[in-house]
Amino acid sequence: MTDVLPQEPRVEEDELRARVLEALSQVLDPEIGINIVDVGLVYAIEVHGTRVSIALTVTSPACPLGEQIVAEAEQAVRSLHGVSAVEVHLVWDPPWSPERLSAEARAALGWET
Repeated sequence: MTDVLPQEPRVEEDELRARVLEALSQVLDPEIGINIVDVGLVYAIEVHGTRVSIALTVTSPACPLGEQIVAEAEQAVRSLHGVSAVEVHLVWDPPWSPERLSAEARAALGWET
């Protein structure tokens, strides 16, 4: 019988992606007070081992708080156990539109249909 040494536990990429999404849902769009996930600003989350890359946007290229949102998103994800590196990319394609709002965000804004 061969002894197998226990391997150091590795965070599964799907589990880490879910925790990243949860962390990003704690970051608020400071102008409307709704989290950036429900506003539809998070376009993509890629996890490669313990490295995370996030593509997000803001509601307008003229948004004065874009850098703040990027910094807060990066900080929220960087604080997660199991994350060794975070890159947050501000993207403009496709442009954000109100159709990206979640049902919760629409309700909070009084845009229920």
